[in-house]
Amino acid sequence: MILPRIGLGCMELSHAYGVAPSPEDGERMLRAALDAGVRHLDTATLYGGGRNEELVGRALRGRRDDALVASKGGMAMVDGVKTIDGRPETLRAQVDASLGRLGVERIDLYYLHRWDKSVPIGESVGALADAVAAGKIGAIGLSEVSVARLHEALAVGPIAAVQNEYSLWSRNPELGILEATREAGVALVAFSPVARGFLAGAVEDPEALAPKDIRRGMPRFQSDHWPANAALLPAWRALAVEAGCTPAQLALAWVLSRGPHVTAIPGTTSLAHALENESVVSLSIDSALLERAGALIDTATVSGGRYNAAQSAEVDAESFEDAA
Repeated sequence: MILPRIGLGCMELSHAYGVAPSPEDGERMLRAALDAGVRHLDTATLYGGGRNEELVGRALRGRRDDALVASKGGMAMVDGVKTIDGRPETLRAQVDASLGRLGVERIDLYYLHRWDKSVPIGESVGALADAVAAGKIGAIGLSEVSVARLHEALAVGPIAAVQNEYSLWSRNPELGILEATREAGVALVAFSPVARGFLAGAVEDPEALAPKDIRRGMPRFQSDHWPANAALLPAWRALAVEAGCTPAQLALAWVLSRGPHVTAIPGTTSLAHALENESVVSLSIDSALLERAGALIDTATVSGGRYNAAQSAEVDAESFEDAA
């Protein structure tokens, strides 16, 4: 499966960051993005408790072939609680529910959103392989997985993509999955490629974030670490000026430079920002400047872990804390 180098992460159109736009505004934004050439929409069972898939489905009504549609299962809101459940029977039910909410006959790419550590990953992947055979999904993806889990999954069947967090300030894929996906011919889909808005200038004061904004629970946005991270931004903005692009575009260009198999799905509620992100594929930024960007914003210069303890327990991807 060949994925567009830049896609659109749809999560924040329904929840997680700030205050989501109205469903009507979200639909208008998505349809305008499709009109402008955005060709990869990424959603999930979890997002908005299913409302995000419904939103994407409405935007695609009458134009299904205009975009590659990716969704995810294995993590959902159950009675108001985020629940990781990778049992085959759960995944089969969630695939069917996703098809219904999206209003499509087939989902192009369907990820196991999180590995359920109580279920062998082969059993979860096997259920998704059955969905491929039934024509319900086109290809299988994995999210927030380690090299070991990728290899276990590949022993069961083809994996088209691994979606892990990757940005200048979250280098975890460089602990193995970047190379493992390249060797296996698997796309590495970088989520949060502009550092959850940090590198785009979207967060000036974490204390001003909406009460339910998930970044409030992340160490890098908290008072112990934010001042050190914010101190990096003036030099970062100056580097973007030197590159002749916006800070968000520089962050995305760096991610795409990590390899031809790497794609990115920045999220936004703004059509202007979606088109700004999409235009990165036509930018030409000097490799030496990208190296300077990588030295300025790096594991060694960023303060705090990417997740708190509870969030870290949900993921399988390699971490610098474990590697230390």
